[in-house]
Amino acid sequence: MAGTLEPHLEALRRELPSPSPAVLSVLLALLAVAITFLIWRFVLGRRSSRKAVLLLGLCDAGKTLLFARLLTGRYRDTQTSITDSSAVYRVSKDKSANVTLIDLPGHESLRLQFLERFKAAARAIVFVVDSVAFQREVKDVAEFLYQVLVDSTVLKNAPALLIACNKQDVTMAKSAKLIQQQLEKELNTLRVTRSAAPTSLDGSATGGPAQLGKKGKDFDFSQLPMKVEFVECSARGSKGEEGDADFEGLEKWLAKIA
Repeated sequence: MAGTLEPHLEALRRELPSPSPAVLSVLLALLAVAITFLIWRFVLGRRSSRKAVLLLGLCDAGKTLLFARLLTGRYRDTQTSITDSSAVYRVSKDKSANVTLIDLPGHESLRLQFLERFKAAARAIVFVVDSVAFQREVKDVAEFLYQVLVDSTVLKNAPALLIACNKQDVTMAKSAKLIQQQLEKELNTLRVTRSAAPTSLDGSATGGPAQLGKKGKDFDFSQLPMKVEFVECSARGSKGEEGDADFEGLEKWLAKIA
């Protein structure tokens, strides 16, 4: 049957006019637009499926109090977390504008374990820093942040990142600008140290899993694939337990990424 149809198909091909260059250009442009649209829908769909906002940071940075204040507005005594806590946070009266806040433990023996569990679902990350203890904790803060930033899943998904400089109600708190400068300096040092790590017998590096920032340049946060912002906040508020928390910048950021 195929053999008998072939002559007719060949004749039909000869009779059909070849498209002009102009028509061909239009068809190719339409095809490019269609492919771009499909890719955009795919990326948007993947982002929409990631609804989690992870609260990360060292122990006693104030993550759990921020978590409670965002959800209830009220102060509560907290203690070092040994497991995660999650809840839906609505950023407006629109019921569709919400994210899932997940407060992860900050203890050194637990934090990477819990990050591994939730990182694929992260639309955004809030990395909470104790602005009062920052000067003595800067190396530990930078080490944890470095581990987050070179994680392959985090690099691939590029969730929005907010460095929340907490406890600004205390006089000795460091400013967001100083914290940013010091973190960039420490992260740059870590990058140099890790890149100089010895190689294994097969020639592969034994240091970090990915290069942080741009090779040959001092590190700064603008080199990352995700957008990084800094805000100053206070989970306790200037009036302590009886007053309201001061985190307007954090709330605006959550509304923007929801």
